[in-house]
Amino acid sequence: MERVVWPRAILHLDMDAFFVNVHILENPDDKGIPLAVGGKPGQRGVIASASYEARTKGVRSAMASSKALKLCPELKLVSSNRPMIRSCSIKIMEILARYGTLERMSVDEAFVDLSLQKNPQALVKTILKRIKSETNLPASAGLATSKLVAKIASDFDKPEGFTVVKPGNESKFLAPLEIQRIYGIGPKTASLLNSLGVKTCSDIVSIDIQKLLPIFGQYSVNLKNKAKGVDNRPVDSSPWIAKQQGTENTFEKDISDSDTVEAALLDLCEEVSESIGQMGRSARTITIKLRWSNFKTITRQKTVPGEINKSTDIYKVAKTLLYENWKPGKPIRLMGVSASRLGVSDQQKLNLEFE
Repeated sequence: MERVVWPRAILHLDMDAFFVNVHILENPDDKGIPLAVGGKPGQRGVIASASYEARTKGVRSAMASSKALKLCPELKLVSSNRPMIRSCSIKIMEILARYGTLERMSVDEAFVDLSLQKNPQALVKTILKRIKSETNLPASAGLATSKLVAKIASDFDKPEGFTVVKPGNESKFLAPLEIQRIYGIGPKTASLLNSLGVKTCSDIVSIDIQKLLPIFGQYSVNLKNKAKGVDNRPVDSSPWIAKQQGTENTFEKDISDSDTVEAALLDLCEEVSESIGQMGRSARTITIKLRWSNFKTITRQKTVPGEINKSTDIYKVAKTLLYENWKPGKPIRLMGVSASRLGVSDQQKLNLEFE
């Protein structure tokens, strides 16, 4: 058997329907049914994660729960178990860190640099088996010479798939894929490329760069390199830090009186406080999100002079923002609170003077 020489070997691991499968660990009877983590029946929430049985019925993450239930009336909706999700994530990352430099991307995905390993392809199979046996959770993986290609490969054969893109095959692997599969090509860039007749990665590779330059400038070179799978970004072992922590609630019925609105706001602030507290972090910027009955949505934020993580202080800031932008009696359909500019320090004793 021909031995593959890897100039770089980058693993991208992505857990399959992570929130759903964590729920199934404690509720095995829910395995094999259309299941989603997200807004409960009767509420106007959104789907956070869907089982593959639910996905076959058209249910997707970020979909309104009401729409999901219309597509799949037998769908079972459950709440996320955040403490268990965190615990499972820690176990997974500890396993991965044993094999090479680890870059955690979120609670359920990471890159690992396996370049120093003798047989990366065989090792990935071992890693996947180990994660399954130690956590009882399924995962998919991609192995390639770059982060860009490895990430696309991990999504190629879900669930519990393992796709290998051998050195020298990057461009061939990417060629038939739609351009939006490439990291950094969003709807706006894709629309501009489509206007030039570019729809697949092979189209980007073959198009004359002189046609790209007037629109994309020097980024044209980067676009062509990405479409070939050229990506020299290293796996970064810096601690993964969430940029913000937030939560929101779409109410079963619009709320409009001060007592109800303030109680709902406090619940959100307590949830955010718990999230950043579990991370051992505190925040400087608090943001609220308000959606009126006509679906118009606003976000407003305030930055405080020190770092806070207690729910009472988050609530003081959020309440100030609320009354600066809402008059009692005006119906609210959705409300959200988030904390950002997260720091690794104990809460400073701030005397927050808000009326």
